[in-house]
Amino acid sequence: MACWLYEGMLLFGVVFIASYLFSTLSQTRHALDNRHLQQAFLFVMLGIYFAWFWSHGQTLAMKTWHIRLVDRHGRPVSQLRGLGRYLLSWLWLLPPLAAVAPFHLTTGETAVIVCGWVVFWALLSRLHPQRQFLHDALAGTRLVTWRPEPVRRR
Repeated sequence: MACWLYEGMLLFGVVFIASYLFSTLSQTRHALDNRHLQQAFLFVMLGIYFAWFWSHGQTLAMKTWHIRLVDRHGRPVSQLRGLGRYLLSWLWLLPPLAAVAPFHLTTGETAVIVCGWVVFWALLSRLHPQRQFLHDALAGTRLVTWRPEPVRRR
């Protein structure tokens, strides 16, 4: 979970730059103009970010925590498999958001339901034989501990 938190902090910069790029290219002057188009743009940009880094093994946060993404056989994942994992990882958030949308709940109520779902989703990995999250099992990927080879000096 520490890697997840660190990844979120790093994504702040990615989202900031992508939002700035979108606003500049679309000449958006008000934050609520083109909001849905900007959200779609950010969804695509994050997909590209993760698919590219995962196809190279790890994001910066994963490198910091010595975690690597591989396929079922221990090989590096392709960009297509990384993109599939990215899309499946939205199962962490989309089901509770879709469930609460028709009820017009307050922000606090929505936050409790979403946080409850995230905890449930995380605990669900304990039932998997390899203790994988469902999106990894469905995408055919797994996270492994990885330490780079030490540099030997002559």
